Amino acid sequence: MGGSDLGKSSRQREFGDRVRDSRLNLGLSQEALALDAGINRSYIASLEAGQRNPSLEMMARVAIALQIDLADLVAGLQEIDGRRRRTRR
Repeated sequence: MGGSDLGKSSRQREFGDRVRDSRLNLGLSQEALALDAGINRSYIASLEAGQRNPSLEMMARVAIALQIDLADLVAGLQEIDGRRRRTRR
């Protein structure tokens, strides 16, 4: 789902956790967040589950709907191990 068939990365799971925590702090349902962001509720569910690798546009829309700066939502994610890169032979 969402960008690759390699499975969930630690970064995707952490980003999803941050979205869920921020949404719950605002008292929003997944449906309300999706409506505010102009995206499908099932996309929010899969994003929170770490099953999506969202585009910059999607991350920005979610951040706006969560009333937070995108930089705060992604801060430090580069420090987390992502998927292992395949090496060319």
